[in-house]
Amino acid sequence: MDPAPASAEDVLHGLRWFWIAIQLIAPAPVALLAAWPLWRKGQMIFGNVAGTGVLFGTAFGLIFREHAELDLIIQRCLTDGFLCFPEPSAFTRFAIYAFISLFQVFSLFSFSLVVEHRIRQRNYAPEWRR
Repeated sequence: MDPAPASAEDVLHGLRWFWIAIQLIAPAPVALLAAWPLWRKGQMIFGNVAGTGVLFGTAFGLIFREHAELDLIIQRCLTDGFLCFPEPSAFTRFAIYAFISLFQVFSLFSFSLVVEHRIRQRNYAPEWRR
């Protein structure tokens, strides 16, 4: 999946920008596709839950992928008889995915408010709308 296999040194000392870009681009449209049918039926909360599940599920998946990759390389270092530490730390790497997902959830909820407002306005006669 990764465009070019990276060396252990590249993984330990630097961020995986390909996967960060995937987190930034891919889950948001999928979350909207999951939420939209429920929003159209007036089920705003269920739509938000469906979209949030997609966004946080993607973040968890990418965090687990990053953890597995780092763990494999660190175990290889220990097997070779020396210590190696990732830079930036694993926590920082995981936090990047989590915060991207959190901001996407905020955006999803904000967009759902706009959709809900438009759906409610359709139920009123044009002369009574604000």
